[in-house]
Amino acid sequence: MLENTYTINPTLNKNKIFLLQKSEVEKRLDPYYYVPTLVELGKKVLAKHPKKLRDYVVSLSSGATPKRVEEEKYYSDIENGIPFLRVQNVTEWGLDLSDVKYINKETHDGLLKRSQVFENDLLVTITGRIASAAVAPKGFEGNINQHSVVIKTESKEVSEILAAYLNCSVGQKLAFRNTTGGTRPALDYPALLSITILADKRVLEITKRVAEQKKQNEAQTEKLLASIDDYLLKELGINLPTPPENILKNRMFTTTIREISGERFDPFYYKKIYTKTIAAIQKGKFRTDIIKHLIIDLKNGVEIRNYVDEGIRYLRVTDLTKNGLNNSSKRFVAGQEIPERIKLNKNCILISRSGSLGLVNIVEDEIMDSILSSHIFKVELNTSQVDTIYLEGYLRSHLGQSQIFRTNNGGVIPEINQDALKSIRIVLPSLTKQKEIAEHITDIRKQAQQLKDKTKEALEKAGKEIESILIS
Repeated sequence: MLENTYTINPTLNKNKIFLLQKSEVEKRLDPYYYVPTLVELGKKVLAKHPKKLRDYVVSLSSGATPKRVEEEKYYSDIENGIPFLRVQNVTEWGLDLSDVKYINKETHDGLLKRSQVFENDLLVTITGRIASAAVAPKGFEGNINQHSVVIKTESKEVSEILAAYLNCSVGQKLAFRNTTGGTRPALDYPALLSITILADKRVLEITKRVAEQKKQNEAQTEKLLASIDDYLLKELGINLPTPPENILKNRMFTTTIREISGERFDPFYYKKIYTKTIAAIQKGKFRTDIIKHLIIDLKNGVEIRNYVDEGIRYLRVTDLTKNGLNNSSKRFVAGQEIPERIKLNKNCILISRSGSLGLVNIVEDEIMDSILSSHIFKVELNTSQVDTIYLEGYLRSHLGQSQIFRTNNGGVIPEINQDALKSIRIVLPSLTKQKEIAEHITDIRKQAQQLKDKTKEALEKAGKEIESILIS
């Protein structure tokens, strides 16, 4: 009897295309579970005699989300409200409360009582960012939605060791191997509790060490980038007004029909802090003009929803940040001709018009041949009047950001249109002075990037140390 012989083209990725013997099939049939590198990792971890996550669990509860019809009641950003944690709040560096939502005490103690979170509890995400883990800090009281679980363990130390393991590359790979698969991978309870755990205190020690280094580097980076605003104001000779105390008296003001004639009618646009900022800009050392008179072309991108593994890069708002490009989650669309109207060149800057409003980026080489999302403006500049890097720095500063937010449409999801963007006022020193300012800003950003690179190197080194401990 002749045996069937199978071969795989050596040019193909063997982690994506592989053969499996029937005898190797265990409890699951989906191919991802049997990716060779994951199978090999699983064997190495098993050789260390690990436990399962269930062995450390005292109790486990899932989260819930209040009814949408009662959104105002539950999602008010109220003073003394109870933090309502979503996936983005649970990170490998602990709880990130910078954009946390809130619920009131009644909802926390009533409808969502089973999903309460207290200090030392272990939080693990089960959809979205799979198995991101964090430990609730001292004195914390909050709640989670249905995309995470709260696990009570024997102690704070156990919770911290588990979080450190789940967040490391080994824990992440094994957790993702256990997911249900599909277009939105998830961990159900059996899959979550069956994750293999190597509870080694050294992993926690390494994680704490690199977390402290990361914190210090980020503080220095933030200080450097914040200095750009002060430098820009000094060079342009602008003295910004002091923000008034947030009391009722200061929130009330009057204006005249003459001031609003032909302009917007909403009070937000005429807040004194905005009108005083514009006045300060016009009193600076240099002339000003509006963007409308500084551009050659202004276009919106195009909306594409069907992504592919390889093709033309599709730039979304999430690819822009306050301080540069985000290349961590690139998206691609099928090979096609880039629409002529949104082809990029080095005289363009990109500005997000909705979602995360007012993100600004020059066109770098790596994104030259990209297609823009409809939520991003392509702004082609008249470079005989304005330098691209100078304008990027100006629009990222308080001078630009306050105007962008002032001119947003005031909707639930704020956005600006082309006319609003064209009305933003720019301070225009000579091109020579602009380039001098641009060079100084570029130097500061290079220093900030060096600190980020140090953090990245420390993370990579820590990752190798942890892998060496767990699977060598």
